[in-house]
Amino acid sequence: MQAKRIEQLKNFQKEDPSDPFPKYALALEYLAHQPEKSKALFEELLEKHPHYSATYYHAADFFYRIDEIEKARAVYSKGIEILKSTDDTKALRELQNAYQNFQFEVDY
Repeated sequence: MQAKRIEQLKNFQKEDPSDPFPKYALALEYLAHQPEKSKALFEELLEKHPHYSATYYHAADFFYRIDEIEKARAVYSKGIEILKSTDDTKALRELQNAYQNFQFEVDY
């Protein structure tokens, strides 16, 4: 099932390379078994699609889990900054809560 989803997402990505969603979905698909691919996709999304706010929650958590603490901190901060300029208060609250939990885990 996962291979089928990955293939479909790759096709979506080829159809519209400027759409960040297939890259984001692929990054999530690769998390469990190919984290190096997730990392590359998250980094590409953060660089080329900085206003795609969905990336920040999962990317920051990913960097935290692979022990790239400062990168995770920077991703949380940038995501919060971007979400403050939008009307998406729910996503902002979720990212702020995740960042607070991260800080609690890391700083204590």
